[in-house]
Amino acid sequence: MSSKTPEETNDGALIGEAMRLVRKMRRMSVAEVAKAMGMSARSYDYLESGQGRISNDRITRFAEATNSDPHALAAVVQLGSPEFAVRCADNKLMTIVMIHMGELNDELGNDIGYLELGVILGAMKKVNKDLTGWVRTRDTYAENWLQERQPQSRKSASVPVNVRKPRLAKG
Repeated sequence: MSSKTPEETNDGALIGEAMRLVRKMRRMSVAEVAKAMGMSARSYDYLESGQGRISNDRITRFAEATNSDPHALAAVVQLGSPEFAVRCADNKLMTIVMIHMGELNDELGNDIGYLELGVILGAMKKVNKDLTGWVRTRDTYAENWLQERQPQSRKSASVPVNVRKPRLAKG
């Protein structure tokens, strides 16, 4: 009989799915990740299936074994998106966010409580808008650059769809 609550079971399933997605993206086998984490393949498989106990230590060891973002792995529970861990695996977005939150905590200490909700929301909205704008501009810039440098006779040919990076949905 499992001693895990339904919430723990659901959280474990989300993190386990994120681990599976990251492992597959890294083209690693269960045995390779398990060995790097210092556990048996069976225990790791149990963890990835969402049935094993998730801990910060296991998340950290997995992230080290796969060179991924441990904070993004933990965040999949709050976001309800295992894909988030894959999306942040290379750029370590959530680790960067947490480092900056740590710096804010160190600088403001108890004064963090004086930050007003509207100020926090506005700052986060600006960060989101800036990052989204940067990604969209970057993709458009690359496509325009390539289009401008193609020989004149080929300028009318568009870049094949499978060459373009996917754009973020507007909205």
